[in-house]
Amino acid sequence: MTDTSPRRAGGRAARRQARANPLAENLRPIRPGMTGGRYEPLTASDLDRIHNAALRALEEIGLSDAPASGIRIMTEAGAILGDDGRIRFPRALVEDMLAKANRTVTLCGRDPLHDLDLSGTRVHYGTAGAAVHMVDVDTGHYRESTVQDLHDAARIADQLDNIHFLQRPMVARDIPDNREMDLNTIYACCSGTLKHVGTSFTEPSFVPDAFELLHLIAGGEEAWRARPFVSNSNCFVVPPMKFATEACEVMEACIRGGMPVLLLSAGQAGATAPASIAGAIVQAVAECLAGVVYVNAMAPGHPTIFGTWPFVSDLRTGAMSGGSGEQALLTAGCAQMHRYYGLCGGAAAGIADAKLPDMQAGWEQMCSNVMAGLSGLNMVYEAAGMHASLLGFCHESLILGDDLIGQALRCVRGIEVTEDDLSLEVMRATCLGGPGHYLGSDDTLNRMQRDYVYPVLGNRASPKEWVEQGRPILVEKATERKERILSKPSRARFDPVTDVAIRNRFNIHLN
Repeated sequence: MTDTSPRRAGGRAARRQARANPLAENLRPIRPGMTGGRYEPLTASDLDRIHNAALRALEEIGLSDAPASGIRIMTEAGAILGDDGRIRFPRALVEDMLAKANRTVTLCGRDPLHDLDLSGTRVHYGTAGAAVHMVDVDTGHYRESTVQDLHDAARIADQLDNIHFLQRPMVARDIPDNREMDLNTIYACCSGTLKHVGTSFTEPSFVPDAFELLHLIAGGEEAWRARPFVSNSNCFVVPPMKFATEACEVMEACIRGGMPVLLLSAGQAGATAPASIAGAIVQAVAECLAGVVYVNAMAPGHPTIFGTWPFVSDLRTGAMSGGSGEQALLTAGCAQMHRYYGLCGGAAAGIADAKLPDMQAGWEQMCSNVMAGLSGLNMVYEAAGMHASLLGFCHESLILGDDLIGQALRCVRGIEVTEDDLSLEVMRATCLGGPGHYLGSDDTLNRMQRDYVYPVLGNRASPKEWVEQGRPILVEKATERKERILSKPSRARFDPVTDVAIRNRFNIHLN
């Protein structure tokens, strides 16, 4: 019997050396913008039926409560204002505006390396939400979130490979003035990450100040308009089938300022949207199609994300159930509708109803994140860090989500079946006169990093090795990584001259 231990030892050394050398971006096994779309819960006829139902809803039911400016914009384009105050949308108008819609949106980062191409079925994962609490994993308690928590979340997300953008995940509850809160949200996020940032505005009158701040960060209005690195998350509708008047005015101001817009419809199935999964999708699609008309009647081709975000209720209680299988199906179905129209789209996934980063959180976050990616969703919002059905955010969970999303992205990549991947020559060399195993072979070493994804914190040791390592606990390792990240200065911090100019103009609460 041949002694194979030296060969195995050499293989381990070679594998360690291979992993020590980072791959070029195009050779990494996972990366932002990988192509999904293999999972299709809806048939072609299902898609047609949902589309036609949405058009009927727009023609026959319409939407109420548009601001005067919106009424003018949409009726001049061909929408009809009824005696009941509702705006209805003829099918031909919707089809005309769909033809004008932007299908090649790129969301810019402050660093071009983090630009997000939303064309086709390219998939990107990131944060979102408006949590009002932080989860303390040491005590299990919830406390109100602060602007420092938000800044720390941005700094952490900036260092996580599989978090591709940062949409504001929590509210700065320590800033009671809404104008200052909105402006400090931009400062906290943009000084924490070079990735694309999404945010919202409480009132239309706050938007001009926000643009002044963004122009200071960008180095002038021209530089901002050339590369807008912040987008507006805009709940322009209040389901069911009503415009949110002030949010629409915010949207108009953002469009005039050159900011990309997320048209966000967030009905809750069984409460503010139909209880059936198909019906919830129909309403969300109808509301977002109204947004497409609104935006493109005002500014044809403005960069816009079709944000169908229907949520799920636990019908026993009426409470939101973001971690359910039904939520995963809703999100995947919405992604198919985005593809049906050829529009850049986003929806919610990765939400945990679990209160802490435990096993329940793991299955809830993984289920919807995988299905969202497989369905080809361009922007997977709320993919990491969210607990208690969006009420709580957790820094450790954000870090653990980076590993979780890495595995989801590997599923998105799928299985390549080229002649080389079939491995017949490798089998021949191994079995006919070779060592009889693939450990340490050139093919195995070459595929170690190109084909396989390894968790940063997830532990794959044997029980014996795990004990020798000191029985590491996953959440504790996440806390250690959080502290390492936050111990170093943010690479996104503003230069001193810019920072002084910002602080002289605005009341910045971060030290």
